[in-house]
Amino acid sequence: MTTTTGHLVGTAHSTGSVRELRVGGRTLRFHDVTTVAPASMPVSRRLLLENVLRFHDGSASGDAQVRAVVEGSCATPVDLYASRVFLHDTNGVPTLVDLAAMRDAMAALGEDPARVNPVIASELVVDHSVIADVFGTAEARERNVELEYARNRERYEFLRWGQAAFDGFEVVPPGTGIMHQVNVEHLARVVMTEDGWVFPDVCLGTDSHTTMVNGLGVLGWGIGGIEAEAAMLGQSMSIQVPPVVGVHLDGTLPAGATATDLVLTITNVLRRHGVIGAFVEFTGPGVGSLPLADRVTISNMSPEFGSTCALFPIDEETLRYLRMTGRDDAHVALVEAYARAQGLWHDTERTLEFDATVRLDLSTVVPSLAGPSRPEDQVPLDESKRRFRASLAALSGRPLGESASAAVQLDGVAHEVRDGAVAIAAITSCTNTSNPDVMVAAALLARNAVRAGLRTRPWVKTTLSPGSRVVMDYYARAGLVDDLETLGFHLTGYGCMTCIGASGPLVDEVSRAVRAGVTVASVLSGNRNFEGRIQPEVAMNYLASPPLVVAYALAGTMDVDLATEPLGHDPDGAPVMLADLWPGADEVREVIAGSLSADLFTAAYADVFSGDGRWQDVAVAPSELFPWDDASTYVRRPPYLDGMTRDPQPVRDITGARVLVKLGDLVTTDHISPAGAITSGTPASEHLADRGVTGRDRNTYASRRGNHEVMMRGAFANVRLRNGVAPGTRGSRTRDFARDGEVTTVYDAAASYRASGIPTVVVAGRDYGGGSSRDWAAKGPALLGVRAVIAQSFERIHRSNLVAMGVIPLELLDADPDDLAPTGEEVIDITGLDALDTGSVPAAVTVRNGERTFTARVRLDTPREADYIRHGGVMPYVVRQMLGRDA
Repeated sequence: MTTTTGHLVGTAHSTGSVRELRVGGRTLRFHDVTTVAPASMPVSRRLLLENVLRFHDGSASGDAQVRAVVEGSCATPVDLYASRVFLHDTNGVPTLVDLAAMRDAMAALGEDPARVNPVIASELVVDHSVIADVFGTAEARERNVELEYARNRERYEFLRWGQAAFDGFEVVPPGTGIMHQVNVEHLARVVMTEDGWVFPDVCLGTDSHTTMVNGLGVLGWGIGGIEAEAAMLGQSMSIQVPPVVGVHLDGTLPAGATATDLVLTITNVLRRHGVIGAFVEFTGPGVGSLPLADRVTISNMSPEFGSTCALFPIDEETLRYLRMTGRDDAHVALVEAYARAQGLWHDTERTLEFDATVRLDLSTVVPSLAGPSRPEDQVPLDESKRRFRASLAALSGRPLGESASAAVQLDGVAHEVRDGAVAIAAITSCTNTSNPDVMVAAALLARNAVRAGLRTRPWVKTTLSPGSRVVMDYYARAGLVDDLETLGFHLTGYGCMTCIGASGPLVDEVSRAVRAGVTVASVLSGNRNFEGRIQPEVAMNYLASPPLVVAYALAGTMDVDLATEPLGHDPDGAPVMLADLWPGADEVREVIAGSLSADLFTAAYADVFSGDGRWQDVAVAPSELFPWDDASTYVRRPPYLDGMTRDPQPVRDITGARVLVKLGDLVTTDHISPAGAITSGTPASEHLADRGVTGRDRNTYASRRGNHEVMMRGAFANVRLRNGVAPGTRGSRTRDFARDGEVTTVYDAAASYRASGIPTVVVAGRDYGGGSSRDWAAKGPALLGVRAVIAQSFERIHRSNLVAMGVIPLELLDADPDDLAPTGEEVIDITGLDALDTGSVPAAVTVRNGERTFTARVRLDTPREADYIRHGGVMPYVVRQMLGRDA
């Protein structure tokens, strides 16, 4: 596992930290953090320190960065260089689009476009495009893949072009698995070597769940695709040294509790504690009791509890997993030797000093769900019926216990679909399908249900979307496929699918029931369940372990107490309880031991970058510059760099601005830029209809991220978005005060403001931009003309993405959206921003709404971020650096 990028090793050794490591007959040099780090320094901060030491340039600022990490001080920003950049197709396509546009800009300025090229290892996994259109049949996967290629051929042609045009850029083709599962099973190095040096695998990815690799002891997290472009081109990421919150684990999981239950518990506990922007690091004797699969399941959910990363230390279990997944013995030996030398090895005798510590006794974990709209809203299984009914009453406005229903015909049989009917039951997502314990438990529960004569309810759309082909291999070896298929859990594809919102349509009669007023639910083994994300017609969404997904498919409703009420009845009419079907831990372990082995991983990843015949048949047009097609509805040249000059324009105050949208608390990137289906009646669907694209061919917003015309129209278009500027409306609606306040679409109002030369702002409440690291949640508003977002607080990645697009994030101090913009009709002035033109960051600026004056903190956290704003975003900043201009 050697890289040859020519960038990963720093040149200055002034710190005196260089040592030699002898292992397996090789002698490698490394920067020894123990020369400056106290023994009590947390592992995550050691990894950051190594990076700073390795790229120390001998300057006073380099010394200051070393001190900042050692002391845990956030006063001095530090530069972090990625070892790898990791992408998926829906963020990867726009990232490549931007790089292609940067090549065009270089050519337009008379420079060599080939200078725009990744200088570190960059890998993309195509996993977000396949949709669960077809289900419940043995042909489901094949038919879904056919539809995937038919819809996405333009995108795949573009990715093939990128793979040929850019050196050091690799693509894992469709049908291989979900990026994070592919990462932990194959791509992650843990440690890397180059030119006689050994150093950590620092993995930054364009998906918030990049943190899954933290379970292997790899430092990494999700960043915006715009930041990823800069990292690929050799830029450091300027960050403040975060606090480190230790999670001290004791005990072991009790019988009946799964890794999913544990992660939902941790998500709830850490959300309540508050870890936004922090490094979370697991420690204590309980770490040793957790299999690696449980660790990566937990680390995967780091964005759900709000931390930057969720790191587990390296230990014998890490080495066992590396061997089991096919890593060679020499590399595993290097991982161990390096981890021990650097103090990265899990040592229960060593006391680490954290900025805060949270304790959790694993024996207290109970079976749980999370929902109906946030992953941190944990629901103990024995409270699920009561909590469901309370949520339903709050959502529907009907009295507690009152339920709507509709009569339907399914396969010629009359049924009644009531509120809480499970419309989707999906075993999906890298979070849980990476974990053999819960996957085997689901299959054994299915086997027991089939033997008891139970079947899933006919209104339930059942899908099985593993994150790795290895899952189906060990299912087949254990003889578990037939029972899953008997319950309708046929393989639908290897990709994110339901978890990312690519759920496809509901059963037709269920859709009719929804239109008649019935509130339906989904149950999925995913990581996100935000409003409008999973499927536009499904209002309530619950995260659950894979075996509970099967159980709810059998029950067919959320309005059930699985502890006291039966899932169904056997052929003799006797009730069958969940406890009757739940497999024992010993049985699960026995199946895993007899079916899962290293040869499955070796075979699955033997030729991982080649793809099948469909991928190899995708046409490639070799060229330095991409031949844009103006008729394309998938890949268009973006306007970010149009007319870019060699020198940046001055930063000016914002005066006379209008509020484009006014939002409340907990607005997610799914609200700002939806990823799911492009539904009829939306600005994006109308734009596509004008170009002859209708019905299911509209595909999803996620698949259209290479087309700015579609994505601009998708900004603030989530069907559940509530905009206070246009009260009583939902989705893409606002008022246009350039046209006497008429109610119109957000896109049309923004176009009107731009034509009138009126700047716009977004006003929001707390935790603005939570959820996925979605570039288009920043790109869309930026292209609409939004100059600033004024919120009470921001989630980490979205704030960074706004800055990367030249949009200024401002935090209201001692005020809320209703104070600043009671109706949204207000005219907003922001003064004090012109100080940014000097490269400095003002501590605060003044925001006026005409009558009142407010103070806002400028959330540019490092000098580099001030540079991004001064240049109009990351892309022009990087291009100007390449031109040799002042950046």
